[in-house]
Amino acid sequence: MRVPSFHFGARLWQIPEFWRTSELTRGIILIVLVGLASGLGAVLFRWMISGFSTVFFDSGETAFGFLGRYYVIIIPVLGGLVVGLLVYFLAREAKGHGVPEVMLAVHAQGGRIRSRVAAVKALASSICIGSGGSVGREGPIVQIGSSIGSAVGQWFRLPEDWVRLLVACGAAGGISATFNAPIAGAFFALELILRRFTPRNFVFVGLSSIIAAAIAFAFWGNSPTFTMIPEYTWSNGWELPFYILLGIAAAFIARGFILALYRCEDLFDAWRFPQYLKPAFGGLAIGSIGFFYPYLFGVGYEGVEIAILGGFGVGVLLAMGILKIVATSFTIGSGGSGGVFAPSLFIGAMLGVAFGVGVNALFPTIAVEPGAYGLVGMGAVFAAAAHAPITAILILFEMTRDYLIILPLMLAVVTSTYIARRLSIDSIYTLKVRRKGISIIDAAMDPLQFITVGEVMTRNFPAVSLETPIAELAQKLERTGHHGFPVTHDDGRFYGCVTFSDLEEGWKRGNPDLKVRDIATTNPVTAYPDQSVRDILLRLGTMDVGRIPVVARDDPSRLLGVLRRHDIIKAYNKAAAEAKRKGLA
Repeated sequence: MRVPSFHFGARLWQIPEFWRTSELTRGIILIVLVGLASGLGAVLFRWMISGFSTVFFDSGETAFGFLGRYYVIIIPVLGGLVVGLLVYFLAREAKGHGVPEVMLAVHAQGGRIRSRVAAVKALASSICIGSGGSVGREGPIVQIGSSIGSAVGQWFRLPEDWVRLLVACGAAGGISATFNAPIAGAFFALELILRRFTPRNFVFVGLSSIIAAAIAFAFWGNSPTFTMIPEYTWSNGWELPFYILLGIAAAFIARGFILALYRCEDLFDAWRFPQYLKPAFGGLAIGSIGFFYPYLFGVGYEGVEIAILGGFGVGVLLAMGILKIVATSFTIGSGGSGGVFAPSLFIGAMLGVAFGVGVNALFPTIAVEPGAYGLVGMGAVFAAAAHAPITAILILFEMTRDYLIILPLMLAVVTSTYIARRLSIDSIYTLKVRRKGISIIDAAMDPLQFITVGEVMTRNFPAVSLETPIAELAQKLERTGHHGFPVTHDDGRFYGCVTFSDLEEGWKRGNPDLKVRDIATTNPVTAYPDQSVRDILLRLGTMDVGRIPVVARDDPSRLLGVLRRHDIIKAYNKAAAEAKRKGLA
């Protein structure tokens, strides 16, 4: 079979003939592939967690039976030792809770993630959780799904904007399949990974999320994550102020969780000790805590259900809520691998139910369901920690299928998010990236991110023909003051670019009969009119290019204009003035 070449974005693919079709169709095919792979990855990941849990705790009980019940203290130590070795020697990006690493890849590395990260993250996190590490599944599966998306994008040599989109699709698919929550999976990717809502982004991440959820359905059915929790409702308007108070409390609890987590990480980083052995010492702390409160081991969803059903007293609820913060901080701070979503839900459930019990004791005729406060507390703490109110509301709804609680849930989540953002501009995820010297907050609020190239490009920028003699090119450069021109065929099709530097190289050849075709650059960086100016500005800065030809996305040979630094400066001044006028800057 003959293998033709065609452009996907700005890069050249070599692909079989049957793939010669529109860019949209090719994109959908790849996103379907990412959705399938991330869904299967989530299924495999959950099986691995279950398998390692059996190996560590069931086999461990037999192997360390001479210790009696104290054997559970040893299990997280062994798990931490294995995790430390895996992460340190195979993929250090697999350390921690995963989502910040994906954010960093999307916003600072063009979506590029090493292919081995998915395998190492799956193995390290499943061992960490299976051996009792106090972490969740969402961070690992986001990093696993995102690594799959990145690998697909890099394999087909896609432009960076497509690689970033595939990374987000992998994250959406992972969340969707892990929690049987396709809507929340899509909004997780939009709200936390891409940090930009557009119809194009929503369509693609939504498609990946749906496909991954279908894969999970085939293996586990369509039941929600929490199956034992009854439906709750509210029937007294006087109860709503208590949910506002719960939202305020959740914001401060989440802030304490963030501070404890990174304080513990700093302490372990400052400790002069082999990096790969530190998770074992974190495991010792977790085992000691879990000996007294075994529900703190692992993801902890069983403990959440028991708490909401009223199975714990207030003292136990408060103790487990606080100790979960300590256990998770030791797990991740020492170098373990796992997410912070499940711990946030656990903390919110324990302290929410305790809050509900207290309100019920004071106002028994108004607040009659402490379990409802546990559900709402779960969403409020996560929203405050992640600064992700939409995701928090949707994922709690999909994990419980309880629509009747949606109004107090929204009220508490909005309140907790507002207070949390007043306390700090960084979430539990973005703070880790900022500590590396990169501010995702600033990038997300950059006004240039919301201005497209098509709005500000110079549309009638002069071009030169392939057959133009270099002497005539020199005169045109001198007359116009430009430093380069697009180059076109006689019929107007885009060919490449020629610059003053190219002209100088041509003169050095000593042949005055040279033409533009002999010195032009045939594969220049190009832009599409629907790309954000911010993305192009980053490319200009890293490649030292003063202007970028703008071509049609559906036909890269059709030249639409040129984006110059001058255009970007004018766009920024206009956007900054508009933001200031609206009080946004």
